[in-house]
Amino acid sequence: MLRTILQRLLLAVPVLLGVLLVGFLLMQVVPNDPAVVRAGPTATQDVIEAIRHDLGLDQPLWIQFMIYLGRLLRGDLGVSIINNMPVIEELGNTIGPTLELMLASLIWSVPLGILLGTVGAYWRGRWPDRLVVAASVAGVSVPVFLLGLGLVWLLGFHWQLLPFTGRTGPLWTWEGLLGVILPAVTLGGVFVGPVARMTRSSVLDVLGADHVRTARAKGLTERAVVLRHALRNALIPVVTLIGLQIGFLLGGAVVVETIFSWPGIGRLAVGAILSSDAPMAQGTIIVLSAGFILINLIVDVLYAFLDPRIREAR
Repeated sequence: MLRTILQRLLLAVPVLLGVLLVGFLLMQVVPNDPAVVRAGPTATQDVIEAIRHDLGLDQPLWIQFMIYLGRLLRGDLGVSIINNMPVIEELGNTIGPTLELMLASLIWSVPLGILLGTVGAYWRGRWPDRLVVAASVAGVSVPVFLLGLGLVWLLGFHWQLLPFTGRTGPLWTWEGLLGVILPAVTLGGVFVGPVARMTRSSVLDVLGADHVRTARAKGLTERAVVLRHALRNALIPVVTLIGLQIGFLLGGAVVVETIFSWPGIGRLAVGAILSSDAPMAQGTIIVLSAGFILINLIVDVLYAFLDPRIREAR
Protein backbone atom coordinates (compact mmCIF):
# COMPACT_ATOMS: atom_id res chain seq x y z
CA MET A 1 0.00 0.00 0.00
CA LEU A 2 2.83 2.39 0.88
CA ARG A 3 4.51 1.62 -2.44
CA THR A 4 1.31 2.49 -4.30
CA ILE A 5 1.03 5.81 -2.47
CA LEU A 6 4.67 6.71 -3.23
CA GLN A 7 4.24 5.81 -6.92
CA ARG A 8 1.17 7.98 -7.19
CA LEU A 9 2.91 10.88 -5.44
CA LEU A 10 5.83 10.69 -7.90
CA LEU A 11 3.42 10.65 -10.84
CA ALA A 12 1.67 13.70 -9.41
CA VAL A 13 4.83 15.86 -9.59
CA PRO A 14 4.82 16.41 -13.41
CA VAL A 15 1.06 16.93 -13.30
CA LEU A 16 1.43 19.63 -10.68
CA LEU A 17 4.27 21.26 -12.63
CA GLY A 18 2.08 21.33 -15.74
CA VAL A 19 -0.77 22.93 -13.80
CA LEU A 20 1.59 25.54 -12.36
CA LEU A 21 2.89 26.38 -15.85
CA VAL A 22 -0.59 26.67 -17.35
CA GLY A 23 -1.80 28.79 -14.41
CA PHE A 24 1.26 31.04 -14.70
CA LEU A 25 0.80 31.52 -18.46
CA LEU A 26 -2.92 32.21 -18.11
CA MET A 27 -2.22 35.06 -15.70
CA GLN A 28 0.11 36.58 -18.32
CA VAL A 29 -2.77 37.07 -20.77
CA VAL A 30 -4.95 38.92 -18.26
CA PRO A 31 -5.47 42.41 -19.77
CA ASN A 32 -4.78 44.36 -16.55
CA ASP A 33 -1.15 45.08 -15.62
CA PRO A 34 -0.48 43.88 -12.01
CA ALA A 35 1.91 46.80 -11.49
CA VAL A 36 -0.81 49.30 -12.47
CA VAL A 37 -3.32 47.51 -10.22
CA ARG A 38 -0.97 47.75 -7.23
CA ALA A 39 0.09 51.34 -7.95
CA GLY A 40 -3.45 52.66 -8.29
CA PRO A 41 -5.11 54.83 -10.92
CA THR A 42 -3.27 58.05 -9.98
CA ALA A 43 0.29 56.65 -9.94
CA THR A 44 2.94 58.09 -12.21
CA GLN A 45 4.76 56.04 -14.83
CA ASP A 46 7.95 56.08 -12.73
CA VAL A 47 6.13 54.55 -9.78
CA ILE A 48 4.57 51.89 -12.01
CA GLU A 49 7.97 51.00 -13.48
CA ALA A 50 9.49 50.78 -9.98
CA ILE A 51 6.71 48.41 -8.85
CA ARG A 52 7.12 46.35 -12.03
CA HIS A 53 10.83 46.01 -11.24
CA ASP A 54 10.12 45.03 -7.62
CA LEU A 55 7.66 42.34 -8.76
CA GLY A 56 10.12 41.03 -11.36
CA LEU A 57 7.70 41.74 -14.20
CA ASP A 58 10.46 43.35 -16.30
CA GLN A 59 12.26 39.98 -16.53
CA PRO A 60 11.81 37.49 -19.42
CA LEU A 61 8.88 35.15 -18.94
CA TRP A 62 10.92 32.02 -18.32
CA ILE A 63 12.97 33.79 -15.64
CA GLN A 64 9.74 34.93 -13.97
CA PHE A 65 8.53 31.32 -13.96
CA MET A 66 11.82 30.05 -12.48
CA ILE A 67 11.64 32.72 -9.75
CA TYR A 68 8.03 31.69 -9.13
CA LEU A 69 9.00 28.01 -8.75
CA GLY A 70 11.89 28.94 -6.46
CA ARG A 71 9.53 30.87 -4.19
CA LEU A 72 7.10 27.94 -4.15
CA LEU A 73 9.84 25.55 -3.08
CA ARG A 74 10.54 27.86 -0.13
CA GLY A 75 6.83 27.89 0.73
CA ASP A 76 6.45 31.50 -0.34
CA LEU A 77 3.26 32.06 -2.36
CA GLY A 78 3.78 35.82 -2.53
CA VAL A 79 1.72 38.76 -1.35
CA SER A 80 -1.69 39.82 -2.58
CA ILE A 81 -1.56 42.81 -4.92
CA ILE A 82 -4.94 44.06 -3.68
CA ASN A 83 -4.75 43.92 0.13
CA ASN A 84 -0.97 43.37 0.57
CA MET A 85 -1.56 40.30 2.75
CA PRO A 86 0.45 37.05 2.40
CA VAL A 87 -1.33 34.69 0.00
CA ILE A 88 -0.76 31.69 2.24
CA GLU A 89 -2.53 33.50 5.10
CA GLU A 90 -5.55 34.27 2.92
CA LEU A 91 -5.66 30.66 1.70
CA GLY A 92 -5.46 29.42 5.27
CA ASN A 93 -8.49 31.54 6.18
CA THR A 94 -10.59 30.21 3.28
CA ILE A 95 -9.66 26.55 2.92
CA GLY A 96 -11.54 25.63 6.12
CA PRO A 97 -14.96 26.92 4.99
CA THR A 98 -14.51 25.21 1.60
CA LEU A 99 -13.70 21.87 3.24
CA GLU A 100 -16.71 22.32 5.54
CA LEU A 101 -18.95 22.90 2.53
CA MET A 102 -17.60 19.89 0.62
CA LEU A 103 -17.89 17.63 3.69
CA ALA A 104 -21.45 18.75 4.34
CA SER A 105 -22.30 18.08 0.66
CA LEU A 106 -20.77 14.60 0.59
CA ILE A 107 -22.21 13.45 3.91
CA TRP A 108 -25.73 13.35 2.56
CA SER A 109 -25.31 13.05 -1.21
CA VAL A 110 -23.05 9.96 -1.50
CA PRO A 111 -25.07 7.66 0.84
CA LEU A 112 -28.31 8.85 -0.77
CA GLY A 113 -26.97 8.23 -4.28
CA ILE A 114 -25.77 4.72 -3.38
CA LEU A 115 -29.07 3.94 -1.64
CA LEU A 116 -31.15 5.13 -4.59
CA GLY A 117 -29.00 3.23 -7.08
CA THR A 118 -29.21 0.01 -5.07
CA VAL A 119 -32.99 0.33 -4.69
CA GLY A 120 -33.39 0.93 -8.42
CA ALA A 121 -31.26 -2.09 -9.31
CA TYR A 122 -32.98 -4.43 -6.87
CA TRP A 123 -36.46 -3.49 -8.08
CA ARG A 124 -35.46 -3.17 -11.72
CA GLY A 125 -38.34 -2.27 -14.05
CA ARG A 126 -40.77 -1.55 -11.20
CA TRP A 127 -42.00 1.82 -9.92
CA PRO A 128 -39.11 2.39 -7.45
CA ASP A 129 -36.68 1.92 -10.32
CA ARG A 130 -38.59 4.36 -12.52
CA LEU A 131 -38.60 6.95 -9.75
CA VAL A 132 -34.85 6.55 -9.24
CA VAL A 133 -34.15 6.88 -12.97
CA ALA A 134 -36.34 9.99 -13.24
CA ALA A 135 -34.74 11.60 -10.17
CA SER A 136 -31.25 10.76 -11.44
CA VAL A 137 -31.90 12.33 -14.84
CA ALA A 138 -33.34 15.43 -13.17
CA GLY A 139 -30.33 15.66 -10.85
CA VAL A 140 -27.89 15.43 -13.74
CA SER A 141 -29.79 17.91 -15.90
CA VAL A 142 -30.32 20.78 -13.45
CA PRO A 143 -27.38 23.27 -13.46
CA VAL A 144 -25.90 23.97 -10.05
CA PHE A 145 -26.49 27.72 -10.28
CA LEU A 146 -30.17 27.21 -11.14
CA LEU A 147 -30.66 24.86 -8.19
CA GLY A 148 -28.87 27.30 -5.89
CA LEU A 149 -30.87 30.33 -7.00
CA GLY A 150 -34.11 28.35 -6.70
CA LEU A 151 -33.31 27.31 -3.13
CA VAL A 152 -32.32 30.87 -2.22
CA TRP A 153 -35.58 32.26 -3.55
CA LEU A 154 -37.88 29.55 -2.13
CA LEU A 155 -36.38 28.55 1.23
CA GLY A 156 -34.29 31.61 2.00
CA PHE A 157 -36.18 34.61 0.68
CA HIS A 158 -39.83 33.56 0.19
CA TRP A 159 -40.37 31.26 3.21
CA GLN A 160 -37.39 32.57 5.23
CA LEU A 161 -36.67 29.13 6.67
CA LEU A 162 -32.89 29.12 6.33
CA PRO A 163 -30.06 31.69 6.06
CA PHE A 164 -28.64 32.02 2.57
CA THR A 165 -25.86 34.63 2.85
CA GLY A 166 -22.40 33.94 4.17
CA ARG A 167 -21.11 31.49 6.77
CA THR A 168 -23.05 31.81 10.01
CA GLY A 169 -20.61 29.86 12.18
CA PRO A 170 -18.48 26.72 12.53
CA LEU A 171 -20.08 23.50 11.27
CA TRP A 172 -20.36 22.03 14.76
CA THR A 173 -22.62 24.82 16.02
CA TRP A 174 -26.38 25.09 15.46
CA GLU A 175 -26.04 28.39 13.61
CA GLY A 176 -23.31 26.91 11.43
CA LEU A 177 -25.44 23.86 10.60
CA LEU A 178 -28.37 26.06 9.58
CA GLY A 179 -26.12 28.24 7.45
CA VAL A 180 -24.51 25.37 5.56
CA ILE A 181 -27.76 23.54 4.64
CA LEU A 182 -28.63 25.49 1.49
CA PRO A 183 -25.08 25.60 0.04
CA ALA A 184 -24.55 21.91 0.88
CA VAL A 185 -27.86 20.87 -0.69
CA THR A 186 -27.01 22.88 -3.80
CA LEU A 187 -23.52 21.46 -4.16
CA GLY A 188 -24.50 17.90 -3.24
CA GLY A 189 -27.66 17.97 -5.37
CA VAL A 190 -25.67 17.63 -8.57
CA PHE A 191 -23.79 14.71 -7.02
CA VAL A 192 -26.73 12.40 -6.24
CA GLY A 193 -27.82 11.71 -9.82
CA PRO A 194 -24.47 10.47 -11.23
CA VAL A 195 -23.78 8.33 -8.14
CA ALA A 196 -27.26 6.78 -8.25
CA ARG A 197 -27.00 5.99 -11.96
CA MET A 198 -23.56 4.42 -11.67
CA THR A 199 -24.58 2.42 -8.57
CA ARG A 200 -27.72 1.13 -10.28
CA SER A 201 -25.81 0.03 -13.38
CA SER A 202 -23.00 -1.59 -11.41
CA VAL A 203 -25.29 -3.42 -8.95
CA LEU A 204 -27.37 -4.73 -11.85
CA ASP A 205 -24.26 -6.32 -13.36
CA VAL A 206 -23.19 -7.89 -10.07
CA LEU A 207 -26.68 -9.23 -9.18
CA GLY A 208 -26.47 -11.51 -12.22
CA ALA A 209 -23.02 -12.85 -11.34
CA ASP A 210 -22.35 -16.47 -10.34
CA HIS A 211 -21.21 -15.70 -6.80
CA VAL A 212 -24.49 -13.88 -6.09
CA ARG A 213 -26.54 -16.85 -7.33
CA THR A 214 -24.36 -19.12 -5.19
CA ALA A 215 -25.00 -16.91 -2.15
CA ARG A 216 -28.77 -17.14 -2.73
CA ALA A 217 -28.53 -20.91 -3.23
CA LYS A 218 -26.82 -21.17 0.17
CA GLY A 219 -29.93 -19.65 1.74
CA LEU A 220 -28.58 -16.23 2.69
CA THR A 221 -31.11 -13.49 3.24
CA GLU A 222 -31.69 -10.97 0.45
CA ARG A 223 -30.26 -8.24 2.68
CA ALA A 224 -26.99 -10.17 3.11
CA VAL A 225 -26.83 -11.00 -0.59
CA VAL A 226 -27.31 -7.41 -1.68
CA LEU A 227 -25.20 -5.66 0.96
CA ARG A 228 -22.39 -8.18 1.42
CA HIS A 229 -22.03 -9.84 -1.98
CA ALA A 230 -23.48 -7.43 -4.53
CA LEU A 231 -23.01 -3.87 -3.29
CA ARG A 232 -19.41 -4.21 -2.12
CA ASN A 233 -18.27 -5.64 -5.46
CA ALA A 234 -20.25 -3.00 -7.30
CA LEU A 235 -18.60 -0.12 -5.46
CA ILE A 236 -15.34 0.01 -7.46
CA PRO A 237 -16.73 1.95 -10.45
CA VAL A 238 -18.82 4.01 -8.02
CA VAL A 239 -15.68 4.97 -6.09
CA THR A 240 -14.05 5.96 -9.39
CA LEU A 241 -16.98 8.19 -10.22
CA ILE A 242 -17.06 9.70 -6.73
CA GLY A 243 -13.36 10.53 -6.96
CA LEU A 244 -13.81 12.24 -10.31
CA GLN A 245 -16.96 14.02 -9.18
CA ILE A 246 -15.26 15.31 -6.02
CA GLY A 247 -12.71 16.93 -8.31
CA PHE A 248 -15.52 18.60 -10.21
CA LEU A 249 -17.07 19.44 -6.85
CA LEU A 250 -14.16 21.85 -6.35
CA GLY A 251 -15.24 23.61 -9.54
CA GLY A 252 -18.87 23.59 -8.41
CA ALA A 253 -17.81 25.08 -5.09
CA VAL A 254 -16.65 28.19 -6.97
CA VAL A 255 -20.20 28.75 -8.25
CA VAL A 256 -21.94 27.82 -4.98
CA GLU A 257 -19.64 29.97 -2.86
CA THR A 258 -20.29 32.92 -5.15
CA ILE A 259 -24.08 32.45 -5.01
CA PHE A 260 -24.21 32.11 -1.22
CA SER A 261 -21.32 34.53 -0.45
CA TRP A 262 -19.57 31.61 1.24
CA PRO A 263 -16.07 32.73 2.34
CA GLY A 264 -14.26 29.82 0.72
CA ILE A 265 -11.38 29.38 -1.64
CA GLY A 266 -13.62 29.29 -4.73
CA ARG A 267 -15.00 32.74 -4.01
CA LEU A 268 -11.48 33.93 -3.28
CA ALA A 269 -10.32 32.60 -6.68
CA VAL A 270 -13.12 34.42 -8.51
CA GLY A 271 -12.32 37.69 -6.74
CA ALA A 272 -8.57 37.32 -7.43
CA ILE A 273 -9.10 36.67 -11.15
CA LEU A 274 -11.58 39.54 -11.55
CA SER A 275 -9.21 41.95 -9.80
CA SER A 276 -6.09 40.68 -11.66
CA ASP A 277 -4.50 39.67 -8.36
CA ALA A 278 -2.02 37.23 -9.97
CA PRO A 279 -0.30 35.90 -6.78
CA MET A 280 -3.66 35.17 -5.15
CA ALA A 281 -5.10 33.57 -8.30
CA GLN A 282 -2.02 31.36 -8.71
CA GLY A 283 -2.21 30.40 -5.04
CA THR A 284 -5.81 29.27 -5.37
CA ILE A 285 -4.92 27.28 -8.51
CA ILE A 286 -2.18 25.48 -6.58
CA VAL A 287 -4.53 24.58 -3.73
CA LEU A 288 -7.32 23.41 -6.04
CA SER A 289 -4.89 21.33 -8.14
CA ALA A 290 -3.28 19.78 -5.08
CA GLY A 291 -6.75 18.93 -3.78
CA PHE A 292 -7.66 17.22 -7.05
CA ILE A 293 -4.43 15.17 -7.00
CA LEU A 294 -4.98 14.20 -3.35
CA ILE A 295 -8.52 13.05 -4.10
CA ASN A 296 -7.29 10.83 -6.93
CA LEU A 297 -4.66 9.37 -4.63
CA ILE A 298 -7.34 8.50 -2.07
CA VAL A 299 -9.41 6.87 -4.83
CA ASP A 300 -6.44 4.68 -5.81
CA VAL A 301 -5.99 3.58 -2.19
CA LEU A 302 -9.70 2.77 -1.95
CA TYR A 303 -9.36 0.62 -5.10
CA ALA A 304 -6.83 -1.59 -3.36
CA PHE A 305 -9.02 -1.76 -0.25
CA LEU A 306 -12.17 -2.78 -2.14
CA ASP A 307 -10.59 -5.21 -4.62
CA PRO A 308 -7.83 -7.54 -3.31
CA ARG A 309 -6.90 -8.44 -6.93
CA ILE A 310 -5.71 -4.86 -7.51
CA ARG A 311 -3.75 -4.92 -4.25
CA GLU A 312 -2.03 -8.20 -5.20
CA ALA A 313 -1.28 -6.98 -8.75
CA ARG A 314 0.62 -4.03 -7.33
